[in-house]
Amino acid sequence: MYDMKAYYESKSVADAVRLRLEHPEAHIIAGGSDVLVQMREGKRAGVELISIFMLDELRGVTIDEEENIRIGSLTSFSHITRDPIIQKYINVLGEAVDQVGGPQIRNIGTIGGNTCNGVTSADSASTLHAWEAIVELTGRSGIRRLPIKDFYIRAGQVDIRAEEGEIQTAIIIPKASYENCFGHYIKYAMRNAMDIATLGCSVNVRLSPDKKTIERARIAYGVAGPVPMRCPSAEEAAKDKPLTLETAEAFSLAVLKDIHARDSWRASKAFREHIAVEMAKRCLIESIKRAGGAIK
Repeated sequence: MYDMKAYYESKSVADAVRLRLEHPEAHIIAGGSDVLVQMREGKRAGVELISIFMLDELRGVTIDEEENIRIGSLTSFSHITRDPIIQKYINVLGEAVDQVGGPQIRNIGTIGGNTCNGVTSADSASTLHAWEAIVELTGRSGIRRLPIKDFYIRAGQVDIRAEEGEIQTAIIIPKASYENCFGHYIKYAMRNAMDIATLGCSVNVRLSPDKKTIERARIAYGVAGPVPMRCPSAEEAAKDKPLTLETAEAFSLAVLKDIHARDSWRASKAFREHIAVEMAKRCLIESIKRAGGAIK
C-alpha cells in the first residue's frame, strides 16, 4: 500500500536530529495524515521516512516562565481544542483547528504537520499568523526560533534546514500577543465540513480599558496568496479607532491592499476578494463582542 525505501523510528529529539543528518533525503512523518495520503497517490513513492510520532516530549500545551504559551509540535488538533490553556487564552485557535477534516484526522493530525507542509489553506495557519506565533526548530546547532511569517517561504516550502538536521519542536504564542486579546476565525469552504478552505480569515483585537476603542487589531488570511499572510493596512486602519460600523467597514476594505487572491477551480479572484472583505468585517465585529465591546 505504501511504497517506502526505509523507515526509521526516533527515540528522542536528539535521535531524530541524528537520523535526519544521516539520511538527509528522508521525510519526517508525525501523524501521517498528509504524508501517507501523498504516498498512496505516488507523490512520495520510494522515500525514506523518519518517524517522530512516539516523541511524547513534543506533545502538550504549557505556559513557560515568561508566560508564553508553548504548543508541542506533536500536539493533535483534538488536544488543542480541548486544552484548558488554549480555551482560556486563545480559544480561537481551538475553534480553527476543530474545522480540520473529521474526528479521525483531528485525533491524529498535529499542529507541527499542519504548519510544516507549508500549504496556505491550513486551518491553523491564519490564526497562528494573527497571533504572531514563533516557530521553534531544533537541529545540531541547537534551538532556532523565528516568526511564523518568516517560516513560510513559498507555497509548499518552509524554512526547515535539512542540512542542520532540523525538526520543528514547538509553536510559541508570546504573552504580548495573547494578553487581553480575543479573536474569531471564519473558514469559507464549499462544504460545511470535511473540506479545504476556499478562504480562511482570523482576527483578534485588544480593546481599551473602557471598551470604547480598538487598541490593536491583527488579521491574517489563508488562501489569499501563496502563503498565509497578515494585512498591515487593515490593522493600521483599525488602530485606536472607535467601535463603530464605519471602523469595521474601513478595516475590511483595507484588506484589499494586502491580499493576493487568484483565480482557481475553487473560486475566482473577484469572489475571493468579495468574501475576504465580508469575512474581515464579521471577524472583527465578533472579536470585539468577545472582548466585551459593542459596535455602535
